[in-house]
Amino acid sequence: MKKKFFIVVFIFCCLFCYSQDKTIYLWRNVKGMEKQPSVMYMHEPKENKTKTAVIVCPGGSYHHLGLYNEGYCSAKWFSENGITAFMLKYRTNESLYNHPAMLEDIQRAIQIVRENAAEFGIDASKVGVIGYSAGGHLVTMAGEFGERFNELEKLGIETAVSLRPDFVMPIYPVVSMQDDISHKWSRRSLLGKNQTQERKDLFSMELQVPDNMPPTYIVVCKDDNVVDYNNSLRLYDALLEKNIQNCELHVYEWGKHGFGMLNGPFMKEFKWNEPLLEWIKKIGMYE
Repeated sequence: MKKKFFIVVFIFCCLFCYSQDKTIYLWRNVKGMEKQPSVMYMHEPKENKTKTAVIVCPGGSYHHLGLYNEGYCSAKWFSENGITAFMLKYRTNESLYNHPAMLEDIQRAIQIVRENAAEFGIDASKVGVIGYSAGGHLVTMAGEFGERFNELEKLGIETAVSLRPDFVMPIYPVVSMQDDISHKWSRRSLLGKNQTQERKDLFSMELQVPDNMPPTYIVVCKDDNVVDYNNSLRLYDALLEKNIQNCELHVYEWGKHGFGMLNGPFMKEFKWNEPLLEWIKKIGMYE
């Protein structure tokens, strides 16, 4: 039985590795960061390519990464719809990383995508981010902190491009670090043991929405059995209070957590990614 399991895993890993169009090591040739494991896998459309790019951030409680449902399936779907996708394998607590490693990784990913836009055949002003669960927190943080905290400067990296994404898509996201609705595992993995109220407030995304928050598209299910769906409601309310334009909240009656873009029962019933694509078109980012 074990032998069959390992054979299946081996075949899957081989298929996964060979499905990428390009592998990008985030910290290669960056002094002092060369051994960091962060990597992006590029999925380029084979036809009907647009100038749009999306960085995909799988979830996993900031502890590990759901690379298949939320990573590979998402990147594949975007590329099939003409959008160049970059699946980000960011650092997590499974390898003993806490903040700011995760924010450093997504800011570095945005920098690389924008600075190499001509090579990748994309428009540097049409770079979005999508994240699931804890990845949803990460992409929201990228949108909120992109012009407030430049983690790359602290590493001695000069950035000639904005680190703020052009649109943000948190899917069943972790949002709040407050005691009443926080996902405790994600909070512990991100912040470690130093969880002062000040830090909880700083990393509660519903409390940090800036006036120039990018357009945001939120998806959540009422029966989410992992992250309290009120996380999404609080984020949406905060966006409305700031009068952020082109923001949408899509609440589904069932679907639980972790469906990603796998073609399972939830996808077959609701096809939730189709209205997502229409929203990308509506905000002028699908060109």
